[in-house]
Amino acid sequence: MTDFTGKQELSGLKERLRKSAGNVRARALQMVYHAKLGHPGGDLSSADILTTLYLAVLRIEPGNPSWPERDRFILSKGHCSAALYATLAEAGILDEQALQTFMEPLSLLNGHPDRNKVKGVEANTGPLGHGLPIATGCALAAKMQKASWRTFVLTGDGEVQEGSNWEAALCAAHYGLDNLTLIIDRNRIQQGDFTETILKLDPLAEKWRAFGWYVVEVNGHDYDDLLRVLSAVPHEKGKPTCVIANTIKGRGVSFMENKPQWHHRVPLESELAAALAELEKDEP
Repeated sequence: MTDFTGKQELSGLKERLRKSAGNVRARALQMVYHAKLGHPGGDLSSADILTTLYLAVLRIEPGNPSWPERDRFILSKGHCSAALYATLAEAGILDEQALQTFMEPLSLLNGHPDRNKVKGVEANTGPLGHGLPIATGCALAAKMQKASWRTFVLTGDGEVQEGSNWEAALCAAHYGLDNLTLIIDRNRIQQGDFTETILKLDPLAEKWRAFGWYVVEVNGHDYDDLLRVLSAVPHEKGKPTCVIANTIKGRGVSFMENKPQWHHRVPLESELAAALAELEKDEP
């Protein structure tokens, strides 16, 4: 976890996060293009959240990803593995060269992350609705062991339609798991259409509060917001935290932003070039 106290330190950290998130977006798009498979829209919407966690919030040792006292992070929306792998490379946990093997036969970098193959991956995810139940178990285990490590989990918003999440939410509140933080990537698009068209989620914050959680909404692309909220957990003793991170699907590439088709679509060569040019143009 990065220690930032003064304005200069905070400014430098935010610049590092912005640059790393740009790298994650570019690499994720390249990985999806070469594999001819992937979920680029969600990769791009979650990049700022992932880099903030790994480079500034999580208590981890990159050279020792199995450190017993590490914070745990679970990517419940496992289909966005390209962004996770690229973030692990940014954090120094995964060899950057390995990204070139994404989804190749016998590659360690599967389309869904596998804890038995990739250092730094805490749980096998992909079937939606499983990450929060696993994270709840992790947080409960820490409480039982009187351990200080925390558990963070990132879900998609469409994924919150899964009933298993709400069973876990009840359990986490019942056991007072204030060492558990759920982050919802609220980009309002799932496979096929907008979430509010397929199965309405709003008022989302009120629902989580009714389940006994401390709830806060942030701009999922604003580092001030993300650092302020994620670095301060737990926010209320005896309550798990739900961070609703309002994001843009396809963030950073104009022709992908807020387009449902980019939930699960591979860019053409010309589209990849255009996307990378936009991301590069965003560099200072």
